[in-house]
Amino acid sequence: MATWDAIVVGAGVIGTSVAWHLASLGAQKVLVIEQGQIGCGTTAQSSGILRTHYSVPENIELALRSWVAFKQFDDYVSDEDASSGLVKCGYLIAAPAGNKLEPLRQALLAQQAKGIAVEFLSPATAQERLPIARFDTAALIGYEPEAGFADAYLVTAGFARSARRLGVSFREGVRVDGLIRDGARVIGVHTSDGAQHAERVISTQNIWSSQLQTWTGIDVPLTPERHTVLALKGPQAYTQQMPVFKDLGSSGMLYYRSYGGNQMLVSEGTAGEQLHDVINEQGEVSMDQVIAVGAQVADRFPSFAEAGLASSWTGIYDVTPDWNPVLGSLPDVPGLIVGFGFSGHGFKLSPAVGRVLAQEALGLTTDVPLEPYAHERFRRGRLLAGRYGQGAVS
Repeated sequence: MATWDAIVVGAGVIGTSVAWHLASLGAQKVLVIEQGQIGCGTTAQSSGILRTHYSVPENIELALRSWVAFKQFDDYVSDEDASSGLVKCGYLIAAPAGNKLEPLRQALLAQQAKGIAVEFLSPATAQERLPIARFDTAALIGYEPEAGFADAYLVTAGFARSARRLGVSFREGVRVDGLIRDGARVIGVHTSDGAQHAERVISTQNIWSSQLQTWTGIDVPLTPERHTVLALKGPQAYTQQMPVFKDLGSSGMLYYRSYGGNQMLVSEGTAGEQLHDVINEQGEVSMDQVIAVGAQVADRFPSFAEAGLASSWTGIYDVTPDWNPVLGSLPDVPGLIVGFGFSGHGFKLSPAVGRVLAQEALGLTTDVPLEPYAHERFRRGRLLAGRYGQGAVS
């Protein structure tokens, strides 16, 4: 019988962050179980955008704490070879006159209230930052200079390598089939490689978190959604010096960033294709989808009316009813801590989320209160609703 201080289920960016933080906070025997390979799940599909812009105040705090880690990732994990792959190019967000205008203003002011550097730009100044775009219909433009994008795989690998140096064990290619219970309390997991016992189990299973409903009988409000990502190559390059851009004026609330140094990566920030089965395979990207997104791109980036499709892929979000995660203990299942339903925010928040879940597991006071993220909020009607409507800018 194997016994551990803590078992983490899932080795994506959240799971590896939890594992490293557990060990750094003093846990002596930590096991991470991954059904595939480290970082091979939905983490591998991340666009990697980093920002502290959120309309849900609790998310701002998690994003701000995570930014500290991304900015000096080698120091954060005490590994001079570790890197987040950070490109600090800034983050632009714009809204036209209408129902997104005041929510954007309030979100920008909330960032400033937390001491975050945020500027209000004129359309002319915004175009200086992003010359290939047009901003003539923008009524409000915010700019976060301390933002950009990074590499989710590098971060996951960095957390995993540093966790191993602290004594964490990883078992890849091992499937978790259920929880071991002593009455209501969770005391371990059944796996394809035998039983593993622990004082606490932390589930970071992303779209596979729906298994928790079968294992515990507790409702898991989670829907897998497939989102399409396009890489476009136009006559004018979208370079790494140009900021990430969020267009609240487009029907798909599109986001853009540099990709491969001179291509434009673009995807919608609204609800995607709901999946009935928990699958992580690549979906088909239809020409109709390419044309629909391309028309929105051309409206904001005129030269990209002549863009070519360099590549495309799909990514899966684990979406909750309010597009925000469930974090912390489940009162009806002592010994189990969960982190699921990131709805597209997982990578951005992964360092801070890993730390607070580790703190929760070890009985420590969490850096950020977890009560707003509690599973019970869905039963109590206390949703963390974003100001922009359903979508990945909560």
